[in-house]
Amino acid sequence: MKTVAMIPARMGSQRLKKKNLAPLVGQPLITHAIEKCLASGCFDEIYINSENAEFGQFADQYGIKFYQRPEELGNSVATSEQFVYDFLKNVECDRLVQVHSIAPLLTGEEVQAFAEAFIASDADVMLSCIEDQIEVAYQDQPINFTFAEKTNSQDLRPTQRITWSITGWCAQSYIEAVESGRVGTYNGKIAFYPVGAISGHVIKTQEDLEIAEALLSVLAKHQVV
Repeated sequence: MKTVAMIPARMGSQRLKKKNLAPLVGQPLITHAIEKCLASGCFDEIYINSENAEFGQFADQYGIKFYQRPEELGNSVATSEQFVYDFLKNVECDRLVQVHSIAPLLTGEEVQAFAEAFIASDADVMLSCIEDQIEVAYQDQPINFTFAEKTNSQDLRPTQRITWSITGWCAQSYIEAVESGRVGTYNGKIAFYPVGAISGHVIKTQEDLEIAEALLSVLAKHQVV
């Protein structure tokens, strides 16, 4: 069974320009993801997936592979559903683990643990999530609690907030779902894998980047990463 790691890296971004190249503690965001995939030691191949050939230099630098997707799959309206399907149709694998460069606080140990859990499971999809054990409402209605009584937070059933920091798919079921008119991203048996609240921090804006920089500084002092 072949397991491939794929790091998506679109050059264009609306809120933070050239986001994947933004520096975090002195190195581009994308290199943090590459180094964690390599350190995990559990992938048969590691790919950068981008519409822009400029990212190929990072693949060469680290001795991994580069897949250049069609240019139209790198614009602001293209969805992950589309570029993951395109990747799976062109790169042979049994399982795909997508590791997002915009979640640089995800640790190498978490990448390894997630991949190993996905490989050992019978899930078609594995979604990373943050488990929030606090009262959560949606459209003014309670989700994991009731207005009829007050419950201690520690007794609540945690909600699962999907982070997309790392995601796993079985290639065959994803392709079959898309080609039959269903959604590949959420197909078949879906499992949830909890990651830490810090690990789920995703960078979309300059402020997010500055928060990540501050968190890394604090974590380094406590030798967490």
